[in-house]
Amino acid sequence: MGRIICIAHGSTHPLRQAVLSSYRKSVLPQEQPEVNYPDLDLDLLRCFTCVAAERGFTAAGQVMGLTQSAISLKIKRLEDLINRRVFDRSSRHLALTPDGDILLAYAHRLLSLNDEAVRRLVASPIKGHLRLGVADHFLPHHLAQIVGRFQRTYPAVRLEIEVGRCAELRTACDEGRFDLVIGRRRAGDTMGMPIWTETMVWVAANDFRMPERDKPLPLATLSTGCMFRERALDVLSRARIPHELRYTSTSLLGIIAFAQEGLCIIPIGRSNVPSGLKEIDSLPVLGNSEIAVFGDTSDENLELVQPLIDLFRDDLGSGRKSSTSP
Repeated sequence: MGRIICIAHGSTHPLRQAVLSSYRKSVLPQEQPEVNYPDLDLDLLRCFTCVAAERGFTAAGQVMGLTQSAISLKIKRLEDLINRRVFDRSSRHLALTPDGDILLAYAHRLLSLNDEAVRRLVASPIKGHLRLGVADHFLPHHLAQIVGRFQRTYPAVRLEIEVGRCAELRTACDEGRFDLVIGRRRAGDTMGMPIWTETMVWVAANDFRMPERDKPLPLATLSTGCMFRERALDVLSRARIPHELRYTSTSLLGIIAFAQEGLCIIPIGRSNVPSGLKEIDSLPVLGNSEIAVFGDTSDENLELVQPLIDLFRDDLGSGRKSSTSP
């Protein structure tokens, strides 16, 4: 820091005071004015995440039991609160703005922490032992995190989990090796208690280029017996679209890896679409699939697994969906 030489005599001389004041303002750090930030309203954030998850205002209203106008009003209140637009309404599809993308990540974290605290403080303590089978296509990227949150909230529950193929897990459950199994069920299957319905989608790498008309569509699917595999091959055959099954795997992460390399298109549930993959909407619609709980759904078992199902639903509802339909 440089020195300042003042020719005026006396500490109170006006010239000396003026020079020192100017020096302090230009060189010394200034105190930042206090900013009063608004508190985010959890109710508005929950509505916002629901609109993003359900891909539209109308669908979100059906889930939350509100009218479309009520949902729109909540979103407007949220945008007014943060002075930012969270949805771009100018195009045919309702899309998250860059600010909306940022807010969505924080909203999920805030709501998750709020719900975890409420469950920990308000819910009756539960304890017991539960043997649970989870299909490997069910939330493969987030399963460990969800189970970790469950165990921190309910430390008295001894939870044993095995991840595998749904058909094999259901057979093991019938033989008494599991109390409950969470997995997808086929259309017309009345067994199990449904907990979620989601759309099946085609996805590929962001830089994937569709083949020319006379070239077969390269596919990757799970091994024989997979519902998604059967549905994908059926709809392509019905539409007379040339296709070729190039890659198979016993795990969902295996076929996702092939797709991320730009080698093929894969059929998966929308909740499982990771970053780096995009939905392909030019192919025939795959329809919906149901996720259900199979096995002994007695009150005792449901009391243990219901909080975990709620966490699964929260994560499914916050799946990666950057584009929504109004």
